[in-house]
Amino acid sequence: MNIYLVGGAVRDALLGLTDSDKDWVVVGSTPQEMLDAGFTPVGKDFPVFLHRETHEEYALARTERKVALGYHGFEFQASPEVTLEEDLMRRDLTINAMAQSPDGVLIDPHGGQADLESEVFRHVSPAFREDPVRVLRLARFAARFPTFQVHPETRALCQAMVSAGEVSALVPERVWQECARALMSVRPSRFFEVLHDCGAFAVLFDEWRAWSDSPPTRAWVMASLDGLARQDASLAERWALLSCPWFLLAAGSAPPGQHRRLHPTLQERLKSPSDCQDLSDVVINLAHTLFEGPPLHAPECLQFLQRIDAFRRPERLQSWMRVFVGVLEASLEHDPHHGFKHLCEERHLRLKTLQAAWSILSTLDTKALTQEALASGLQGIQVGEWIHQQRLEHLFQSDRFKA
Repeated sequence: MNIYLVGGAVRDALLGLTDSDKDWVVVGSTPQEMLDAGFTPVGKDFPVFLHRETHEEYALARTERKVALGYHGFEFQASPEVTLEEDLMRRDLTINAMAQSPDGVLIDPHGGQADLESEVFRHVSPAFREDPVRVLRLARFAARFPTFQVHPETRALCQAMVSAGEVSALVPERVWQECARALMSVRPSRFFEVLHDCGAFAVLFDEWRAWSDSPPTRAWVMASLDGLARQDASLAERWALLSCPWFLLAAGSAPPGQHRRLHPTLQERLKSPSDCQDLSDVVINLAHTLFEGPPLHAPECLQFLQRIDAFRRPERLQSWMRVFVGVLEASLEHDPHHGFKHLCEERHLRLKTLQAAWSILSTLDTKALTQEALASGLQGIQVGEWIHQQRLEHLFQSDRFKA
């Protein structure tokens, strides 16, 4: 039995990164020998085991053969006869196809170290095209290492996979998994740029064509997304930003209520987490507060704060505002349509008005107001109406909203 450190841990060590999970390949062993050594088996498709103390993954060296379309269309062979080089041959990119022996010797049969130094994503072999997940992984690595470039031959393979329908066979759960990881990377826009470049974006995220088909608008969306990443925004905030009715923003106006027909079926199809779905719904359904409607005076601001449930869930309001601050600030650098920058400046003022209203009203103690209403003999719906009036009067008393 020979054990080698492989994959991302080797790659990241060469890059000076130290926080990677460690994966190991075991050469010359069998499942029974692994069990006898105290390893715990996991996975049913191929023999992978967990170390009893470190809980790191140890996989038997294996080869794979494509037998059907899609991510699961593979047959695996794991036996003591499979060599380390054969195991490395089945991996996706050269930078992920390196191993390290127990005495620290680098095993690099495909030039991964040279590609790291050249900052190039290059496939190991033509077998790359057999697994559509590799298109997603390539795009995710581009988001993590934004200075790396995709090799032209690798890009051509990705384009061929899209044309062959391989990408269409990806299961929604895996698409979401890779997308979520990419969104939390240093430059998430690169994930979508790589997918767009090879044609996979239109297949995987067809619901976003309203903004992706316009290069200026797409550049603006990506700039907004990277801006949120620099602010260390949450996954839900980054996902919600992508769900914005961008073409309404770009158009400058829309018929009343049109935004409400933009509920993203994408998040339902990908089964995104509930917090991502919730914030996306809020962003979409209340985006018209910035797009259209009457001027924002005290009553309109209070109505918005109540609709977004700010008094019970202030974190939801803060997330909504962070999304649109990112959107509007990006407009200062990207003007996808003539005169659009001026339009966004006007909407920025509307956003500041909402922020001012919240700053004023957040100082009121809702619990104390409720107790005061009950003490005065009010009951049921009367309590809510009285609190609403108190909040409105508090706004009118401020310099910003004086009647």
